Amino acid sequence: MTPGTVLLDAGGVGLLLGVGRSSVYALHAREALPAPIRVGRGKRWARAEIEAWVLHGAPSRAVWARLWPKVRKEVMRR
Repeated sequence: MTPGTVLLDAGGVGLLLGVGRSSVYALHAREALPAPIRVGRGKRWARAEIEAWVLHGAPSRAVWARLWPKVRKEVMRR
């Protein structure tokens, strides 16, 4: 994570994806979303990662874990 990284809660991710908060948690439970960052007792997702994940076809968490290191370099260049 870099300085200035915007972190979203489930409601914020839901707004980006066009779904409700409970749907975000359901996607998380099915490992269909990128892994969240633990902040205290809560979960947060980096906005840039969620946007990149969508642009790359919303792959499963396992596939995304392999893609994200390469994609992150592209995102950081912007």
